[in-house]
Amino acid sequence: MPVPHDDAPAEAVGPLLRGVAVLRALTAASQQQLSLGDLARATGLARATTDRIAATLARLGYLRVDGRTAALAPALMEVGNAYLASVRLPDLLGPIADRLADTLDESVSLAVPDGAGIRFVHQATRRRTLSLSFRIGDLLPLERTAPGPLFAALWSEDDWRAWSARGPEPFPALPQALGDVPDLRVRALAAARDGWALDDQLIEPGLVALAVPVHDATGALVCALSVVSHTSRHSAPDLRAALLPALADARDTMEAVLRAPTGRTGQATSAASPCTGRTATAAATAASKDELGADFIESLARGLLVPTAFGAERPELSLSAVAEATGLARATARRALITLEHLGYVTTTGRSFRLTPTVLELGYAPLSRLSLAELAAPHLADLVTQVHDSASMAVLDGHDIRYTARVAASRVMSVRISVGTRFPAYATAMGRVLLAALPVGACDALLAGEELRPLTAHTLTAPAALAAALDRARADGHAVVTGELEDGLRSIAVPIHAADGRVLAAVNVSMHTARRSLDECRATVLPALRAAAARIEADLAVAGRFAPTPVA
Repeated sequence: MPVPHDDAPAEAVGPLLRGVAVLRALTAASQQQLSLGDLARATGLARATTDRIAATLARLGYLRVDGRTAALAPALMEVGNAYLASVRLPDLLGPIADRLADTLDESVSLAVPDGAGIRFVHQATRRRTLSLSFRIGDLLPLERTAPGPLFAALWSEDDWRAWSARGPEPFPALPQALGDVPDLRVRALAAARDGWALDDQLIEPGLVALAVPVHDATGALVCALSVVSHTSRHSAPDLRAALLPALADARDTMEAVLRAPTGRTGQATSAASPCTGRTATAAATAASKDELGADFIESLARGLLVPTAFGAERPELSLSAVAEATGLARATARRALITLEHLGYVTTTGRSFRLTPTVLELGYAPLSRLSLAELAAPHLADLVTQVHDSASMAVLDGHDIRYTARVAASRVMSVRISVGTRFPAYATAMGRVLLAALPVGACDALLAGEELRPLTAHTLTAPAALAAALDRARADGHAVVTGELEDGLRSIAVPIHAADGRVLAAVNVSMHTARRSLDECRATVLPALRAAAARIEADLAVAGRFAPTPVA
């Protein structure tokens, strides 16, 4: 992936072009990680330049550099979140799409046009053995989709000529070779006449989809609502006959929401921008430059601040507003916007700027499918490096905890537990944190059906004693269990919260009692454990803003 600066405007920011090339290369990599050497070869950049870019992006939280390997980090999703917040489609229309998916028991999507393709901005996917693997941000060839003809129906002759003259474009979501496709112009004319369009196995054998257009209050087409099924459930004609009425009703509901005055839709505006708290960013980049020196490319960092200035309450910004929101000098913001427009990430309307769906190509699709365990893993590894004891994550599964992530310490004597292991919740620190987070009635009901067996001589089995331990965990925000699961084993655990405050999981550090006293554990391990939990929650807040994060 060569650096795209041969045809760049003279005022474009070179480091920003090169930084974007690095992010694109990592997004295109099969595992979204590359060695720094492979990254230099993929971008055509000098190795020293690649190293400095990686160091800068790691400082911003957009990459994780582990030794000589760079990988995308969840914080990068805040760039795509800024676009999704600014168009408001997932927030306003996503709940309607979710209800439709529940009603039909089929996968439902919202898509927008992006050049010669479409990008998904919301997905409500059914979990089946045969289920969709498309993600928010994935780019699909317009002519092979149901939404595509709806968008193409509005093209001018210039648009058609540009589409016909386009070169081959990569579509990472479709790695397989595809066969011929029916004439798009014919399908576009039919879509304009009928008000709907079909994809009859154009993406993949067996996959069928039906789409209808969704218009805003001005009558402009803003997105397409589609339902996707499999030929084992519906043929394409049957899909249209059976589901078009429900799809049209949901479309009408969406258009009514889009016609409603701002503030009357029931949509909260407190989450207007995914970058709240990042407005003092120019000062932050300057501080990073002072600390890291030549390894930190300040112009790259400043350029990547610009997309995060946009949000639900700021979908369209003037140059002055961008400069004010980011804390950048007007000239700096202007050059960044010129660069982003050249890359296709920003478009202009008069004297104002808007983000485009193309910003979702910066890692959004692969990062949006990370599970909570995958988000937690690097933070658990950092924690183990810091405290030199094993760290884990678990969720409540009935009466048990079930381990979902685990990083073991390299010690002669260490705790040997694997992912998937189950233990009785009442006898573990993570279990007590999770039980304490339940409503009192639900917790009592759960424990009432559990036999409180003594696993060691120290296991709390008296209901009153266990209730008191849960009260302490609830009050303290952590739990410590010593010798109750196994003699000599001590564990300290804290909860992991979702953005709405719900406890989703717990993380712990476990060790032999000879390693530290209880007071030492609370004084040295607990602060590090809480800091790791806070970092996991921060990643979860960004990753889960528009793409629900699988917990188990």
